Amino acid sequence: MVDYGHDLLFGTLLQPVPGTVQELAPLTERVGLDLVSVSDHPYWPHTLDAWATMSYVAARTERVRVVADVANLPLRPPAQLAAAAASLDTLSGGRFELGLGAGAFWDAIAARGGPRRGPGEAVAALEEAVQIIRALWTPGDAVRFEGEHYRIDGAEPGPLPAHDVGIWIGAYRPRMLRLTGRLADGWLPSSPYLPPEQLPEANRLIDEAAVAAGRSPKAVRRLYNIAGEFRANGTGFLQAPPKVWVEQLTELTFTQGVSGYILYLPESADQIRRFAAEVAPAVRENVAAERPRPRYAWWPVGAAGSPHAFSGRAPR
Repeated sequence: MVDYGHDLLFGTLLQPVPGTVQELAPLTERVGLDLVSVSDHPYWPHTLDAWATMSYVAARTERVRVVADVANLPLRPPAQLAAAAASLDTLSGGRFELGLGAGAFWDAIAARGGPRRGPGEAVAALEEAVQIIRALWTPGDAVRFEGEHYRIDGAEPGPLPAHDVGIWIGAYRPRMLRLTGRLADGWLPSSPYLPPEQLPEANRLIDEAAVAAGRSPKAVRRLYNIAGEFRANGTGFLQAPPKVWVEQLTELTFTQGVSGYILYLPESADQIRRFAAEVAPAVRENVAAERPRPRYAWWPVGAAGSPHAFSGRAPR
């Protein structure tokens, strides 16, 4: 049993396209889900800019967290990412979390003027970026950083975020998974690219890297972009009735430590409503019933006023 005890989060992953965001982002909040995440593919001409879209989402909502899922590092330099994330966090009242990706679709990135990186270079650049972003979010002396891919020469920290913004990394391959264990506050893969049967090995690499870096594996929140369809019959992963979704997601919480379930590119408002009404509450209920009760609990984890409310980072 590998339940890290994090509060459960449920949300949606939306493509930044006209119409979809205006309808589905406010709906996500109205039906009681916890977060709205936005994909970031700045080389696709049919999508709107993800950061402009996330600003719109933050302005149209009051409660949900807003998440970059995941920010495209090759086309978004880390110093600018740090400023944009801190600004959006401040303007939203501490509701922003930063998902970060090393990059993909390199031809399209290069066509927009970005670098074309090999796998090792992409991982190294991401590690540098995480260090720079965190340094620019930390009050203190001017930041100086000399890396292979990025250089910062005496930049003053700031703007500072309103809360302890989590850096959630979209990782799939061993080097990225180990980086996630060493440095990240969260892991954010997608089920179409990393199906459930591959979670145990990926989790093992994250946990081993965390321990080797002197961290607890619990320090890395596990989130999962989940693609599925509600069907009257079926038992395949999320290709089944809602009650089977509930059983499968409850099992992932207890066996793989997943505590965030984000509906991947929902096809309709009805799918979001059913996810919020028939899946999320039942998973919460199952997990609450099976988890041991804490001996001392001053606040419910994640509740308003809790030490960890709206924190992207797991309790250390």
